Amino acid sequence: MSRKLRDLSLPAVALATGDPGGIGPELCLKAAASAELRTICRPILYGDPAALAVHAQACGMAASFETGDSPVGFDWDSPSPKLCASDQFRDAPFEMGAVNAQNGLASLDSASAAIKAALDGQVSAVVAAPQNQKAIAAAGIEFDGYPTFVARETGLAPEDVFLMLCFDEMRIAHCTLHASVRHSVELITYERVRGVIKAVHDSLVRMTGRAPKIVVGGLNPHAGENGLFGEEDGEIIAPAIADARADGVDVEGPVGADAMLERKGIDAFIVMLHDQGHIPAKLLAPRRTAGLSIGSPILFSSVAHGSGHDIAGQNKGDPTAIIEAVKRLVGAA
Repeated sequence: MSRKLRDLSLPAVALATGDPGGIGPELCLKAAASAELRTICRPILYGDPAALAVHAQACGMAASFETGDSPVGFDWDSPSPKLCASDQFRDAPFEMGAVNAQNGLASLDSASAAIKAALDGQVSAVVAAPQNQKAIAAAGIEFDGYPTFVARETGLAPEDVFLMLCFDEMRIAHCTLHASVRHSVELITYERVRGVIKAVHDSLVRMTGRAPKIVVGGLNPHAGENGLFGEEDGEIIAPAIADARADGVDVEGPVGADAMLERKGIDAFIVMLHDQGHIPAKLLAPRRTAGLSIGSPILFSSVAHGSGHDIAGQNKGDPTAIIEAVKRLVGAA
């Protein structure tokens, strides 16, 4: 079998290069060049060629790309990195390390193009490098994270897509994400809890081929302690769990969020608030955590660390989280 035929048997994976002012392009370039990745997929970069060339040169990497408007037609016999290119800096010059509107717009443009390719069946999955919320806000765009962005780009309501952090054998899904604690409590409804349980169950069936065992954490200390520390756990979360269980989902809870991660043999945990999931993930796996957006028709993952504007252009970016995200998705593609 020729090398070209062998390569074409591997799934194509889009690497959306994130905020170009940060380390996103560097991470994607390093990941796409890694032997580990190239043996399991055909990586395709999505971003601006001029910005990528600046990052490549800063890392001492080749800055020549095979470019195209879509993944169709690339020469997989050639070792050149594949790039679906967008002219993201026609209106303003690219600034390395800058948190500005142009870089914020570029990050979303790359992700949008990659998602469209996944919807069109041109790539099997999308992995997005870090965006920067301040840069996106500077562009005047409402954005609270990749899950709601994926929802909008795939024609779903924002509440239909959820974030699930993955590292090692741990999976932690979030009922709410980037909202104030006060607003997050308002968002925790029976329907939303049912929705995140369904998204976790269906996604893991797709990814692993079997029904998962799920534990749902509580909102209040000790999951409310039978109403002693709050009513939400008993009045909202518990009924949603009971009804999901009646529908055949292997799920239990609510249990205290401070103790549930000690449980063994659990395929996924669901937390109610951002920090209930992000604190353990960033403590236990600061550079290898991937964030899956679950509930949409495409396979989409991001990374859980920041955009690294302070080290952009210094060849210090670690692509481990990007590579781990690809490895998780390729098994489900």
